[in-house]
Amino acid sequence: MNRLLAMIAACLLALSAHGAGKAERGKEKAAQKINNQACADCHGATGDAPKEKDQPILAGQYPDYIAKALSDYKSGKRKNAVMNGVAKELSKQDIEDLAAWFSSQKSEKLHFQR
Repeated sequence: MNRLLAMIAACLLALSAHGAGKAERGKEKAAQKINNQACADCHGATGDAPKEKDQPILAGQYPDYIAKALSDYKSGKRKNAVMNGVAKELSKQDIEDLAAWFSSQKSEKLHFQR
């Protein structure tokens, strides 16, 4: 019985680690041009400096919020010409990595901090 529980725990740990984003990979992805656009072009290098008022601050946001928004842009559920074009090129792992990177950054502009 203990052996079975240990195997189940190991499998669950492996599954949760697989879905987790890696902030360093997210940092690299955020700097890459995708469809002639990089995250930093609109949101700033760390996601704390949007160039326009309608562009959100990404730094310090919850990772699940960022991942959901990117997934919705990818599927077309959420509409924005630039973001739909960028997100459609992202893999699920890219989305998790970007969410990990931006959520790990600090924001002086957000009214809340995680």
